[in-house]
Amino acid sequence: MERVTHDGRETAYRRFDRGGDGPTVCFVHGSGGTKDVWKSQARIADRFPGVAVDLSGHGDSDDVATPAGAETLDAYADDVIAVAERTDATVLCGNSLGGAVALWVALERDLALDSLVLAGTGAKLSVAEPLRDALAEDFDRAVSVLHEPDRLFHDAPAEYVELSEASMCACGREVTERDFLTCHRFDVRDRLDAVDVPALALVGAHDGLTPPAYHEYLAEEIPDGEWSEVPDAAHLAMLEVPAVFNEALSAYLDRL
Repeated sequence: MERVTHDGRETAYRRFDRGGDGPTVCFVHGSGGTKDVWKSQARIADRFPGVAVDLSGHGDSDDVATPAGAETLDAYADDVIAVAERTDATVLCGNSLGGAVALWVALERDLALDSLVLAGTGAKLSVAEPLRDALAEDFDRAVSVLHEPDRLFHDAPAEYVELSEASMCACGREVTERDFLTCHRFDVRDRLDAVDVPALALVGAHDGLTPPAYHEYLAEEIPDGEWSEVPDAAHLAMLEVPAVFNEALSAYLDRL
C-alpha cells in the first residue's frame, strides 16, 4: 500500500504493476467499498498497470468533513486526481459511485486522460427511497438489502457475500450513507456530449442497481462511447466474474 498527501489529507492506494506497457488504469470503488474490490484486476497488470484508490473515509484513507452531494464528489475527485498524477494513470475505471467520480473528473477537471471505463454506473444514480431510509435508520438492513440477489451480486459464493457485507460494515453507516446520497444527487445526463475521451460502459447482465439500459444510454450520449455486457454477474462484475470482466477490459484497452 502507498499513500499520497494532498489537500491536507492522505489518500491510500494499491499499485498493480507486473511490467505491463499499456496505459495505467486508476480503479475507483463504489459506495461503502474500498480498493480491495479491484484485487482481481491485478491479474492483467502484466499488460496494463493499475492503481486502486481508497476514497476519503474508506479503507486506509483519511476522511473529509463534507456533506453529501457536490462537495463530497469534489473531494473524491481530488483523491483520484492526486493518485492518477502520482502514478501517471491515464484511464479511470470507476464502479457505481466511482463511475460518477470518473465522469466528474472528465467533465470538471483538467486531468489528461486517454479513456474512461464506466462499470456498473450511470449518468444519473437515483437511490430508491426505501434504501435511503434504511441507510439512515437501520444500517444492517440496508447492507442486507444490497446483498440480495441481482443487486451487488448475481450468484456469487456465500463467502463473497459475507466478505462484502463485512467490508461495508467496516466502512460504517455515516460514510456509506454519504456515498449513496452523493449518488442520489448526481445527474450529468445533459452534459455527456462534453465527455471528450473514449468511454466504455461495462455492466453485469443482472445488475439491478445500475441496469444495462443505463450503460446503453451512456454509450449513446458520449460522443466516443460504447457499451458491453458481462454475463452471469450483477453490480460487482469485477469481483463476481473477474476473468470475463478482465477480458472485456483488456480487449477495450488494446483498442486504445
